[in-house]
Amino acid sequence: MSDPTIGYTKKKRSRLPIIIGLIAALAIIAGLIYAISNVSNKSSSSSSEITISVPLEPTNLNIRETGGVALDQVLADNIYEGLVGFVSGTLEVQPVLATDYTVSDDGKSYEFNLREGVKFHSGNELTSRDVVTSLTETLGSMATVDATEEHTVTIELAEANSGLVYLLAGRDGLILEAEATNDLANSANGTGPYLFEEWKQGDSITLIKNDDYWGAPATLDKAVFRYIPDGKAAVNASLDGDLDVQVAVLSTLRTEFDRSDDFNLISASGTDVFTLAYNNNKAPFDDVRVRTAFSQAIDVDEIIAALEGEGKPLGGPITELEPGFLDLTHINSYNPENAQKLLAEAGVENLKVTVTTPNFYDAVVLDIVATQLSEVGVELTINPVEFSTWLEDVYTNKDYDLSYVDHAEAFDFFNYANPDYYFGFDNAEVQKLYSESLQSLSLEDAANKLAEASEVVANEAAAKWLYNYTPTNAISKKVQGFPESNTNSRINLAGVTIVE
Repeated sequence: MSDPTIGYTKKKRSRLPIIIGLIAALAIIAGLIYAISNVSNKSSSSSSEITISVPLEPTNLNIRETGGVALDQVLADNIYEGLVGFVSGTLEVQPVLATDYTVSDDGKSYEFNLREGVKFHSGNELTSRDVVTSLTETLGSMATVDATEEHTVTIELAEANSGLVYLLAGRDGLILEAEATNDLANSANGTGPYLFEEWKQGDSITLIKNDDYWGAPATLDKAVFRYIPDGKAAVNASLDGDLDVQVAVLSTLRTEFDRSDDFNLISASGTDVFTLAYNNNKAPFDDVRVRTAFSQAIDVDEIIAALEGEGKPLGGPITELEPGFLDLTHINSYNPENAQKLLAEAGVENLKVTVTTPNFYDAVVLDIVATQLSEVGVELTINPVEFSTWLEDVYTNKDYDLSYVDHAEAFDFFNYANPDYYFGFDNAEVQKLYSESLQSLSLEDAANKLAEASEVVANEAAAKWLYNYTPTNAISKKVQGFPESNTNSRINLAGVTIVE
């Protein structure tokens, strides 16, 4: 697991138990190296353009209010930044708009020193007020955010939260201009190395180099993200020379690239989990016997084989890259005979249910699931819909039986401790363990509490984690530095270049 304490220092008044093996001098040096590299890299320049295809287009650009990773994939890091962020292609936390930060020994007080000379794309300078306004909105009642000095912001927590820096490195930590007047639904105004230029709905989003960026200058003059939901059409566009990178090539189409010497196929690691979610608040999935039966009726090895190995088995909600991972594949593993017995016990034989899914996913997975469920007497209807419809019906209104979707966000275990999330999973023991994990002042103890909670979630069959997705990206041989991890959730263009 990555250490979120990298890049912050201890307060002189205390020793911080949450920091394992980290001393203040190393944190200061790391911050200085980061800042120096930003200055020295300003001498470099490029004159190049990249075109990247991604399958999922956002429904609008309001990163404050709109769900789904399609926004983070393009706008996080490139347009919007936070006090801290992830090193490109990793889950390692580093200072960004903050030069460094300190944490009190009770884990309840975080003090961030802001970089000076940072400007929003509007031309206005970043102030502590922008940070306070943004984080007050996103952190809500869990924290009090104050500007203690002109370039210092303090976050005071009611309870210690070991996951705060991970939260701040994600969407909730992105800083928006408090006085901005732009329409967030169709424009973007951040502090990042790229400017938002244009959104052609149904086609593409274009970013251009920010010549007034505070840090290391963008290595590309222009980046065009094209939205091509049809996998075959995306492959054809790649082979025709219209794309430099195709993200998430369908496994059944990878061999199409055998006839081209222009691309490298790279398997990206990440935290993507293709999840068959059960509506825990709706019959028959409010019965743990039914959820368990469905989980045991599904053979994930057959699914992964059909995907040409483009995935890893996962028996619980936490991936190997995240704190709290346990190998839980033995829980509710493939056992169709017992699945039939459990369905009979629950009195739901000859069951008919519907799975709602975004319509751009490869159909092969749900076809296999439907066949496997039919073998235990369940008739599954597959309902592919536009992603906007999935967001409305499933995510927002919770009007569904089963859902199939890629959960690409890292550190999202909190969804299983939130009964209001669309899963509807409500378990007091999980909520208690998750709360104890957040309040822990030791990273090891926090991870152990998460692991314990994840085992309860797995035993309660809150969902069926079909596989940890390792997508194949087709990357032109003239592209260098493209991230090879978490590309389904964030595509940080830092350091990406085109070599003609």
